Amino acid sequence: MSDAAQPTAAEVRAAAEAVKTALDRHLAAVERRSGEDDPAVSEAFNELAAAAEAYDELLYDRYDEVTPFEIPGAEDVLPPYTGPEEPNAISVLIRRDYTVAEPQRLRAQAQRVEAAEEYEELGGDADGAAGTVPGALGILFGEFEPDEIASRHKEFGLEEGDSTLWVTAADEAPEAGEWLEAPFEHADSQQLVCRFDVSAVFDDEDDDADPADSDGDEEDDLDFVGDEDEELEPLDTEK
Repeated sequence: MSDAAQPTAAEVRAAAEAVKTALDRHLAAVERRSGEDDPAVSEAFNELAAAAEAYDELLYDRYDEVTPFEIPGAEDVLPPYTGPEEPNAISVLIRRDYTVAEPQRLRAQAQRVEAAEEYEELGGDADGAAGTVPGALGILFGEFEPDEIASRHKEFGLEEGDSTLWVTAADEAPEAGEWLEAPFEHADSQQLVCRFDVSAVFDDEDDDADPADSDGDEEDDLDFVGDEDEELEPLDTEK
């Protein structure tokens, strides 16, 4: 960074004072909180995080130094929970993204399911749908549980992307068929009890960690895909 773009020492000092002030306000909000989800505490937390982040950036720009504090990103902080204290029902919402990395393998696996003798007996429609990618996806996701596809995605010619699982709470379970037309339309983040995310972004953060913190042992890569000429392993089509 050029000298002209660097913050002044006074600006860094002012940012440090802002952090101290935000710390005092956060502690005062915590001491006066009215419950676990007091909005005043959340507001003070956000102000403290913003002040600390601003100070960290100025400190680095001016002195090439950083603080030992990790500022949570938006994805790390759940919104205040406004759901029932004693939920009588929950909803589990799952999203998993995949890239169709090997369409030929995907279609081949679907064709093998389609050709199985018991496929039609179990209600499958063996009309050659496996010849297209959308048809092959319909066959495979209709035949195998989502968790099995997730664990064997490479075997099906898929590459994993991001995924997330939300657990939301409700006072009452919905009526049968009530949300089928728009299953994710009414997902409310403030009814969120917990969530679990998987993303390559987190892997990149781990790669940036100090190598000395690693024991040097790499996990085995679960690669189900062999050479193009290699015979595909038999699929268990029994549910």
